[in-house]
Amino acid sequence: MTILTHHPLTLPTPLGGTLVNRVRSAQPGELQGRPALELSDRSYADLEMLASGAYSPLTGFLGEADYRSVVERMRLADGTPWSIPITLAVSSEEAAKARGVVALTRQGEPVGFIEVSETYTPDKRWEAREVYRTEDVAHPGVAALYSSGEVYVAGAITLYQVPRGNFPAHHRTPAEVREVIEARGWRSTVAFQTRNPIHRAHEYLQKVALELVDGLLLHPLVGTTKGDDVPADVRVKAYEVLLERYYPRERTLLSVYPAAMRYAGPREAILHALSRRNYGATHFIVGRDHAGVGSYYGTYEAQEIFSHFTAQELGIQILKFEHTFYCKTCGQLVSPRTCPHDGSHHLVLSGTKVRELLRAGEALPAEFTRPEVAEVLREGYRR
Repeated sequence: MTILTHHPLTLPTPLGGTLVNRVRSAQPGELQGRPALELSDRSYADLEMLASGAYSPLTGFLGEADYRSVVERMRLADGTPWSIPITLAVSSEEAAKARGVVALTRQGEPVGFIEVSETYTPDKRWEAREVYRTEDVAHPGVAALYSSGEVYVAGAITLYQVPRGNFPAHHRTPAEVREVIEARGWRSTVAFQTRNPIHRAHEYLQKVALELVDGLLLHPLVGTTKGDDVPADVRVKAYEVLLERYYPRERTLLSVYPAAMRYAGPREAILHALSRRNYGATHFIVGRDHAGVGSYYGTYEAQEIFSHFTAQELGIQILKFEHTFYCKTCGQLVSPRTCPHDGSHHLVLSGTKVRELLRAGEALPAEFTRPEVAEVLREGYRR
């Protein structure tokens, strides 16, 4: 007689070994008389990512030693992989009063606090060159860096309440995503990062990956993006329509990723992968020009940069895909690996061209995106 043993489900260990949780309720009067710092949209998003454990092992905004180490060698001072400095930029005037426990506010209301450990002046041009590979202010990440305060405030943070924002049904902390994965019994989960509406090429990558793993975490970024990106609410509605009709419900999970977009290309690909490990994913898709903008990064640099780390350090398997597109002669979605035809046979629409068609109220080709998704996008552009 054979006895079957059920092994407990083991999710990937969070980076640093423990999932950080810096969320707790406010205590009456605990910030009375304390100085306050008003958070920008980006800093508020960073506060949530830190407090929820999405940025484990970080427990707060980086001090100078970690900042310099991350910019210079893509590691924290202790050697842990980390590719983008998570910092709190303030003016010199604000920095002068940043001592001890300082309230963090949104529209004047306390949302948490920081226990200030130090303040320091960064070298922003050096940071721009290393992190964004350019000092060009036309780069949205560089522009945001240069326009922020000239002093960085470091220290452990506390958040009073996770802001569920505009998507409460889809807004889950890393611990909550892990609970869903465990409840569904997924032994392997692939995460997909996107700031754009899903088109057929994205769907192709996700479904190829689903042939290899148990579950798909569709994890669209809904924090601050550049002005011409499709608004988050339109994108989320498009994802909902697509998942309802074309994906196996028990094998997919739509959950928003509340980080702000930095457009740091290769460096941001690493951050996206490490944070998805914290959410419980075992695999992460990196395609063409991940987190890129304009022509600042090479087509596959975001895949190549992972060679700086061992598989054990990353703790998440990177699935690297080449550019995919619809070939009119093959009659299906293909990549350079599978299609023998030149570009004249291919249907490739740039994001700029898609936005032009939507603004004009024109239909998107069915080979590019599902008709139901195209309709959601058209409605969004009619508003």
